[in-house]
Amino acid sequence: MLFRAVIFSLILFFFAGCIYEAEPMPQVMADRAGAVMSQQARAKPANSAGIGKSFPKGWLPPAKLEHKWTAIIIHHSGTATGNAAIFDKWHREDNHWEGVGYDFVIGNGTDSGEGKVEVTFRWRYQMAGAHCGGTKGNWANKYAVGICLVGDFDEGRPSRRQAQSLVRLVRFLQGRYGIATSRIYGHNTTPGARVTNCPGMNFSIAKFRAMLGN
Repeated sequence: MLFRAVIFSLILFFFAGCIYEAEPMPQVMADRAGAVMSQQARAKPANSAGIGKSFPKGWLPPAKLEHKWTAIIIHHSGTATGNAAIFDKWHREDNHWEGVGYDFVIGNGTDSGEGKVEVTFRWRYQMAGAHCGGTKGNWANKYAVGICLVGDFDEGRPSRRQAQSLVRLVRFLQGRYGIATSRIYGHNTTPGARVTNCPGMNFSIAKFRAMLGN
């Protein structure tokens, strides 16, 4: 109980505040060719025991499609409002992608519930993402899980509920796929990624990693 209380206090300290103004979406590129993972890239998850009981069943992809993910990349939307459906529309109509570029979207209480984790079609079908361009061999889109928190974290910070949901989701992904904390990146700290300030100057990936521990 003491450990949980300490973690909760760290979350409140790190993510306190919630002020947003509209900004353009992060500029990213899609790998449209062969979006679905190849059969060779798929592998058994690191830990499957009890996952469905501890986490929403919707977070578990179909077993026949499940891919061995090796990293996690965290984004902000750069907008005051939004949800997975809205981003899907933008990405289809403005960027001419197959749809929303992220695997998960965490709401801020505007167009979806505060802290609500939305699972996108890319995760359900284990498709390559369109959230982090420029990396060698497009590895960030092919092998890293893209999580977007709704909000502009140059102006504010994630809400407490968003932070709690992010921690829970990242813990699930780490346990499921054996992803080390050192392989959790912000968009702006992803090796080889195009220059960006996403997920904003008020989101420190170093502090988030420290909060998660080893």
